[in-house]
Amino acid sequence: MFGLTTTHRFYLCSKPADMRKGFNGLCGLIQNDLSTSPTDGSVYIFINKTRHKVKLLHWSGSSFIMYYKRLESGTFEIPYCDQKAGSISLSYLQLVLLIDGVSITDISRRKRYKSVLENV
Repeated sequence: MFGLTTTHRFYLCSKPADMRKGFNGLCGLIQNDLSTSPTDGSVYIFINKTRHKVKLLHWSGSSFIMYYKRLESGTFEIPYCDQKAGSISLSYLQLVLLIDGVSITDISRRKRYKSVLENV
């Protein structure tokens, strides 16, 4: 079950991660590379160097939850980010699109209504 919602904050780590790392190893990356606490309720996203594996680490209040996805073909397309920044913030929609393999670099929202004031 995918228990993540729009109420969570999502951070994509800019450096590739070693997917052999488990809960403790990923917590170490969050503390050392991002200088934040892994138990702050945010969801941290890690992608490996070849971009075919992704792990999400989330503190649920009493324990860690880890989501892991491996692609059999293709790669995850990640947005450009400065590796010195440590991480970039993603919206829930961007996370879902990233996991589903949709390019999130050129996403634009289309207007879905016509304002009554535009005709005035």
